[in-house]
Amino acid sequence: MDVAEEASVSVFAEDVSRRHGRVTLLINNAGVSLHGDFEEISLHDFRWVMSINFWGTVYGVKYFLPMLKRERRAHIVNLSSVFGIIAPAGQCAYAASKFAVRGFTEALRHELEGSNVGVSSVHPGGIRTPIARRSRIGAGASASKREENIARFEKLARTSPETAAARILRGVQRYEPRILIGMDAYQIDILQRLRPTTYWKTLSRRFEQLAAKAR
Repeated sequence: MDVAEEASVSVFAEDVSRRHGRVTLLINNAGVSLHGDFEEISLHDFRWVMSINFWGTVYGVKYFLPMLKRERRAHIVNLSSVFGIIAPAGQCAYAASKFAVRGFTEALRHELEGSNVGVSSVHPGGIRTPIARRSRIGAGASASKREENIARFEKLARTSPETAAARILRGVQRYEPRILIGMDAYQIDILQRLRPTTYWKTLSRRFEQLAAKAR
């Protein structure tokens, strides 16, 4: 199924309803990343990221929510990112998509407050998945920048997918509105709260150090 295609998500939801008759947990997890500064990526690149990361989430909620509301207890989990809390240079499209997921999820949670459907926004730090290796490179970005970014990500990604999954399910059980995953996510969240407009000065130095080690 292509989550970027509304019709595909609609057909999938109908198929799930026909096969199983009910849904109690929806996890919108599909995500892609893109390498390159804003001037190095095309609008086509930008739309590709938004169509999967943001619109895929919206479509999933739209077509599964009616089934979820029929249950005694149900839950929606939307995967944002620490880049839905901070916005690093070189991540315009990805951060835009994840901030959008965060905003959409928070508004949805407020709308469904008091209902049978809980809503959580998930903000993982570095998770050891292939997302960086499978990323696209912007139309005008260099291949060396992509490799540098991948190496930096792999140094930062310390949490296993299994640990992340277990943390998400604990968060669902506790009705946590915001689920942070990994010590790095907690540290970034605190830094952003303490220095909401200047956090990048601290983080960019750390990223530069990691980039130097990766070379």
